[in-house]
Amino acid sequence: MFSGIIEQVATVMAVRSEQQNKHFTFRADFCRELKIDQSIAHNGVCLTVVDLTEDTYTVTAMKETLMRSNLDLLQVGDLVNVERSMKPDALLDGHIVQGHVDQTAVCTAVEDAGGSWYFTFHYEPQGDNCTVEKGSVAVNGVSLTVCDSRPDGFRVAIIPYTFEHTNFCRLGVGSVVNIEFDIVGKYIARLMRNYMKC
Repeated sequence: MFSGIIEQVATVMAVRSEQQNKHFTFRADFCRELKIDQSIAHNGVCLTVVDLTEDTYTVTAMKETLMRSNLDLLQVGDLVNVERSMKPDALLDGHIVQGHVDQTAVCTAVEDAGGSWYFTFHYEPQGDNCTVEKGSVAVNGVSLTVCDSRPDGFRVAIIPYTFEHTNFCRLGVGSVVNIEFDIVGKYIARLMRNYMKC
């Protein structure tokens, strides 16, 4: 489980395809603290460490993960938001993030808000995926509060710290991002849908 509070931005050092899988090698400051089999969220996608060096680590993404996320678009030099899994005694500063990306969305607008920014995203409605005004959503693994919720999109406000310490600094109109909708909201939507069938 994750909190959506990004630890740092890792750099893609290598991408290697093997059958329908892709192996990604990242450079990050915390490599010496990692161990094989550890879980790390990459743009919100939980992946397992399979190889380590002093300053890099490698993870593997399978076809299903590549289809549901923006990881298949990654190239050497790209920046990726990373967060190690929460410890049981850690403060939940963001919201409950599982590391299971629901789908991707596309940035349709970036507006200057006098020192901060508004980012607008559009997605194709699927299943129980939805946002609510003032609810939580994870965008590329970043825990954010929804504003201007719509059935097919939403807007979020990004403060300077978040902009500078995540890959939001590289997002623009047309950028594809990973979305994990709030788990509580998804369960409620599913329960309501099943209730309406009764």
